[in-house]
Amino acid sequence: MKIQPLSDRVVVQAQDADEQTASGLFIPDTAKEKPQRGTVLAVGPGRVENGTKIDMTVKEGDTVLYGKYSGTEVSLDNEDFIIMRESDILGIIQ
Repeated sequence: MKIQPLSDRVVVQAQDADEQTASGLFIPDTAKEKPQRGTVLAVGPGRVENGTKIDMTVKEGDTVLYGKYSGTEVSLDNEDFIIMRESDILGIIQ
C-alpha cells in the first residue's frame, strides 16, 4: 500500500457485500447494498486540538463499521479504498 493518510484519517478496504441471503437466494448486483464494514489498512498520526495531540483509537488490521456514505472512494493499483476521518467510524468489531 502506498497511501499514508494525514491527520485523523484512515484508509479502509471495504469487505465485499454478501452475494447470497441466509436462505440461499443469490442477490443481483443491482440490489446489493453498499458495504459498511471494512479493514483498516493505514492510520494517520492523529489530530491536534487546542494544542493537544489526540491519538488515534483504531489501528491497522482492525475491522470497523462505518456510515454507508462515509469517506472518499479512491482507486490505486486497480484496488478500491475509502479514505475517511476516524470520526466517520461507528465502531470496531471485536
